[in-house]
Amino acid sequence: MTGRHQQPVTVCSIDANSLNEHYANISNDTAYTLPPSKFTANQEWTCDWVTDYRMFKILDSLKSTSTGLDGLPAWFLRLGAPVFCKILADLINLSISTSTVPLLQWKPARICPVPKTSGPTQPSNFRPISVTPVLSRITEKTIVRDFLYPALNNPPSTLSFTDQYAFRPSGSTTAALVALLHRVTEALETNQYVVVLALDFSKAFDTVRHCSLMEKVAQLDLLDNVYNWLVNFFHGHSHCTRFNGHTSHLLDVNASIIQGSAIGPVMYVVNAADLQAVTPGNIMVKYADDTYLVIPACNIDSREREISNIEAWSLVNNLTLNQSKSAEIVFTDSRKRRLVQPPPPLLPANRVIPSSSRSIWSVGVCDNCRGTSWCCR
Repeated sequence: MTGRHQQPVTVCSIDANSLNEHYANISNDTAYTLPPSKFTANQEWTCDWVTDYRMFKILDSLKSTSTGLDGLPAWFLRLGAPVFCKILADLINLSISTSTVPLLQWKPARICPVPKTSGPTQPSNFRPISVTPVLSRITEKTIVRDFLYPALNNPPSTLSFTDQYAFRPSGSTTAALVALLHRVTEALETNQYVVVLALDFSKAFDTVRHCSLMEKVAQLDLLDNVYNWLVNFFHGHSHCTRFNGHTSHLLDVNASIIQGSAIGPVMYVVNAADLQAVTPGNIMVKYADDTYLVIPACNIDSREREISNIEAWSLVNNLTLNQSKSAEIVFTDSRKRRLVQPPPPLLPANRVIPSSSRSIWSVGVCDNCRGTSWCCR
């Protein structure tokens, strides 16, 4: 009851329309191509993907959340669960069976910009937080749990999810850290040092190309109706921005995996599934768009080739590798530090003083406490 209230941020040169245009320009694919649908889908096939009882449980357990542009709040759907469950179950089953997403009700989103800095002065200083309709999120979660998660467990040979630790039932930040530390420690047993490239993709979720994404989704073991539903879901999205009590007009977007949606995170996992190291012995560890490339000393000459491969992959998927925010990290065994000659820097701008987050670090066993220590080189 006495919680903190966020004070509105006022910037003279920024309004709701300028912010909305800024976000729309980011989520724009100049080479947009509409992904093809599968004509083998059975449009007359109806199935109870969601039963009345399951829908009642979903509605009855809805948590308080922001209301989308359709104006249906979560509390209203929760209170009316006994009355709405059958109608909404039929609606979602019809949506999946016919591969149709309501255009005006479910696809528009409202962006609530949140300042990244204490004194924002330009649109890029605001992080876009999208609010999508509650019913759309319910349907998306059904698609994810019933179809996409099972498909991730049996991927085709062209896609790999074993190096991805985000947005999967068995993934977590802890698992990603353990895997990365294990890969580095294992490589240090036979190498004097290990280089880890911490890669940064600019606005990765907001710029994903739909055509290349759906080419990968088409390789998954999914029903044709579900694939066509995903094609329809990503087509025709728009958003407006609410800032300082004013709401902008709607603008169409033809890229991004729709931040704020329930299906977007899993779609990025699929999108990054074909990004692999090209040199045997090099390993990737991913947590969503945070990508780490582990290169042992024996493969140090492959750094340029790996970066070229990643940039080529980024171009195909409408992403941008931001080398100025990427870091090159050198791991060594602290007991052998004096005997190790670190490699020349691949990204010179990222080898700075320890006070910066983009430093070169070495990890090993401390000679004093015999524990893991992080020491700036």
